[in-house]
Amino acid sequence: MASKSVERLLNVIMTIGSRRRIDRAKLFAVIPDYARATSEQAAERMFERDKAAILELGLPLVTDRDVLDENTVYYRIDAAESGAVLDLSTQEYTVLLAASRAWDDAAAGGAARRVRSKLLSLGHDADPDLLRRTPRGAVESLPVLSPLLEAVTSARSVRFTYRGTQGAPAERFVEPWVVGVHDGHWYVHGWDRDRSAPRLFRASRIESFPVEGPPALEPRPERTELATVLDALQDSDDRARAVLEAAPFKALALRDRAGAPLEATRITLPDLPRPAARRLLLANIRWLELVEPAAWRAEVAEVLANIAVAHEGEGDTSGIAAGAVRTAPRIRTTPTGNDTLSRLISEASYVMSRGEVDLDELSSALGISEKQLITDLQVLFVCGDMGTGWEDFIEAEWEHGVVRVRNAEPLRRALRLSAVEITALLAGLAALEPSAGDAEGIVASAREKLLAGVTEQAGSDEPVEPPTRAELAEAASVDEMASRTADRAESVLAAVQRAIQADVDDSADGSAGSGDSEDSRLTIRYSSVDRPGTSVRRIRPLRIETDGSRSYLLADCELAGAQRRFRLDRIVEILPDTTAQARPDVGEGPSLGGRLDGDVWLRLDPPGQWVAESFGAAEMRDGDGGVLYARLDRPVRAALVDAVLESSGAVEVLSPADLRNTIVTVAQVAGARHTQQ
Repeated sequence: MASKSVERLLNVIMTIGSRRRIDRAKLFAVIPDYARATSEQAAERMFERDKAAILELGLPLVTDRDVLDENTVYYRIDAAESGAVLDLSTQEYTVLLAASRAWDDAAAGGAARRVRSKLLSLGHDADPDLLRRTPRGAVESLPVLSPLLEAVTSARSVRFTYRGTQGAPAERFVEPWVVGVHDGHWYVHGWDRDRSAPRLFRASRIESFPVEGPPALEPRPERTELATVLDALQDSDDRARAVLEAAPFKALALRDRAGAPLEATRITLPDLPRPAARRLLLANIRWLELVEPAAWRAEVAEVLANIAVAHEGEGDTSGIAAGAVRTAPRIRTTPTGNDTLSRLISEASYVMSRGEVDLDELSSALGISEKQLITDLQVLFVCGDMGTGWEDFIEAEWEHGVVRVRNAEPLRRALRLSAVEITALLAGLAALEPSAGDAEGIVASAREKLLAGVTEQAGSDEPVEPPTRAELAEAASVDEMASRTADRAESVLAAVQRAIQADVDDSADGSAGSGDSEDSRLTIRYSSVDRPGTSVRRIRPLRIETDGSRSYLLADCELAGAQRRFRLDRIVEILPDTTAQARPDVGEGPSLGGRLDGDVWLRLDPPGQWVAESFGAAEMRDGDGGVLYARLDRPVRAALVDAVLESSGAVEVLSPADLRNTIVTVAQVAGARHTQQ
């Protein structure tokens, strides 16, 4: 059951909103909690908290004083302010709804929980065809994000426990400047008060719920770009344009960065610092040879030789048992009164704008269970205008699976999004954008309206100094090179989305089609990460999904005779329908396909501990000297081999033995290419 404070707030909104205005004395007399307060001061304090909650909710609560008697105060909800919310087209609303679903709202905290319900309060209907073509996003959802975003928008400091790469957790006192996404992961950049210097924090390593502190003191830089901060960590005076020999259709990320054709065997990268270039090269080293600069070539050969030597023989697993088991931080957030209240208002508004709604449709739209929805409706049923009596209470029905709400006109309104909630939506849009395809223009226009919405709030009564457009854009951005591919990806996306739409058009009722139409099928060339060469496959695209900065296509595959998941950036081209299907060459050397059976134990030095996070380690143990031992559960073989090479020797596989042998072979083969003259 909702808390009494939620019921009181709903009664206050209904009582004020049901009339042109109401004076403070009558309001205090008819709201039971105010009338029963132990003193007038207690009632005043309760009402001030409620006013702040109503404003935070996005309702335009206005205070007026009587022109003849300044002691008489009136309250009203300004109907004219209904235009202060976003003015969206059906298509813009659809992509924002998709963006709101990019969040795991059970984990992400209040901002993410409120966004979807507030969007539903706008009274729009989504475009079902566009919703199906819009990718299903996935933003890294962390319960620490809401307080961090709120600290940015309110210019306040926060305290939290942070575990850096050296292993030991420590208390940090930070004035956040920007909270943003880079390569699918959230980071916080700001002023560290204890160290009197700017610092960067990965949000997933924050192990306590950030506690709000005093106002920020250090001036915020005019422009803070997260990508620039991260690039600076790998900057070096040793810079060059690396020249590579690469297998055709392989090392696709490097080809995109260089703007090189798919078939080209010689690639020249843009000017890069040595540490950044080395990491990029080692991550793709199975498919290439570094030709120049000679000094970098020698370094790559040395790193590969050291990795091979470290993996020869049996791994030393003695440190695992001696390591201290790291307990996963349990940062839980519970729904606040305003989370619940925004959902209740949105439910009432959604139903009233449609007359009636199926129970399952409404619960699905809100992302809650039917049981929770019925509990919400029971709360609506006992609330209303407290100044007139029971006859003006909300009427809520849900018999026979159909929901109806009447006598709740003050709740039939669009709720304004706060700056923090808009930032949550911007991040969701950024997760969708890499695979938006022909909806890219709609995503861009929706983003512009979100940014304009924050700017308009600068003149509101809220005690929040909104961030600049540049800061919000940064908070919503993902790494350009990681998420956006070259022009080839645009043509692939367009073809995929046309096929998905054709599948919809084939169906008489607008649901998933049968896939019988030739227009709903594609022939693709696919470059797998686990083997040489490419395959040619005939597929029926079903939907696009995103995970962090990666986009995937779920499709029926004729060659496999089953559904398969293809990474979009590895679909290298769309081929004529007459092209014969073919599997990739097996190639020489160890097989890197599929997942590893059972557990994999890793030993990670501090520079390589990102591997444990990227693979979602099932268990971690802290050893001496900042060493971390991590257990992975059935990781993807090829991805893990590439990550070990990318770490430049900071990660060692301890078990199983066959994976150690695979890494020896791969490192030796790649090393040989860099030692021969």
